[in-house]
Amino acid sequence: MLDPAVFAARRAAYLGALGRDAVAVVASLPERLRNGDSHYRFRQHSDLYYLTGFAEPDTVLVLRPGADAERVVMFVRPRDPEMEIWDGHRAGIEGARERYGADAAYPIAELGDRLWSLISNVDELHYSIGLDEEMDLRVAAAITRLRRTERRGKRPPRAIVDPRATLHELRLRKAPEEIHLLRRAAAISVEAHLAAMVAGRPGAFEYELEAIIDYTFRRRGGNGAGYTTIVGAGENTTILHYVENDKMIADGDLVLVDAGCEYRYYTADITRTWPANGRFTAPQRRVYELVLDVQKGAVAMARPGVILDDIHRYCVRRLTEGMVELGLLEGSVDDLITAQTYKKFYMHGTSHWLGMDVHDVGAYLPAGQHRTLEAGMVITIEPGLYIAAHAENVPDELRGIGVRIEDDVLVTEQGHEVLTDGVPKDVAELEAACR
Repeated sequence: MLDPAVFAARRAAYLGALGRDAVAVVASLPERLRNGDSHYRFRQHSDLYYLTGFAEPDTVLVLRPGADAERVVMFVRPRDPEMEIWDGHRAGIEGARERYGADAAYPIAELGDRLWSLISNVDELHYSIGLDEEMDLRVAAAITRLRRTERRGKRPPRAIVDPRATLHELRLRKAPEEIHLLRRAAAISVEAHLAAMVAGRPGAFEYELEAIIDYTFRRRGGNGAGYTTIVGAGENTTILHYVENDKMIADGDLVLVDAGCEYRYYTADITRTWPANGRFTAPQRRVYELVLDVQKGAVAMARPGVILDDIHRYCVRRLTEGMVELGLLEGSVDDLITAQTYKKFYMHGTSHWLGMDVHDVGAYLPAGQHRTLEAGMVITIEPGLYIAAHAENVPDELRGIGVRIEDDVLVTEQGHEVLTDGVPKDVAELEAACR
């Protein structure tokens, strides 16, 4: 866990961004059943952890910038010796105040009785509608109660505001301590990808590589995978979110691995594509070198002042030109881009924000304008080509070839830093790593 002062500074920044006529409610998501009475491992909602460092379920944070007292209020599970025997230690009411920065803390069972008063007499309620139906009903009940008490001096908020307008703008720009954690997540992920390359020979199964990757994440102190690990061989390289990971790798297959370690709530996101037998075939190499050349050019663009969408447009044009040269498409490059014909083989965006979530928060079009990169932002750059085995009107030797190359890029004052450059991607180095 980070120093409590870090979370206190984050809360102070958010309280300042909210202003005195607003209140924010941030809730953990409910624990989810996997099957029977067995739950998925709980992972705290990123917004709540960002502001508190508190990792327990059944938690609600209320921030009240304009209040004279109880500006930071937490609702948590109280200490319960019997339940703690089964489920582990709880911080409890006292811990929420003493260790997690709450001015006041109450049992989560009292949320319904207290929430209405805590959100009264402000203009804006900052709250994420639609994440948890039960919590939505609690907020709606509080607002309904305030409507009935307005004549007695307690009125409901005039508007509900999406946290993307304030909190997520704070999360978009990474502080030094966050960059440190992202570097560590990247370093562990690099090691896991290298281990997969060594093990991913013909005859191995995709799930063996997944096991090696996830083992490396945990062995090096990570929380585990930041998202479901993708290991696709052969035709499975052309499926963007392939997660079955159950095919035997054949001689001559390409293997696409998309995997990132989460380390103390921050995740990496790396994709590499490589030949299982250590040698690209000529058609595979043509596709791979096209994607590699485009990816390197896109990474080189990353610096403050660059419009993020311009990086995507660059990749679209360069890849479309390559598709024509490969015989995948015919016609004018400009016409193919205008008609979006390129999406037959490149159907996703080039970049997304990276941080506590693999697809991290932050608007891409603030105020309707494309976002300009700033120092402290972290993005992925991941062009690809996916030529399905059943694709029509394509050269036979290219069928079933999928290539994606993805790196994590920190925008710096001077330009950029590739956090994940420890995984080889040049052809000679990549083939050597696989052999």
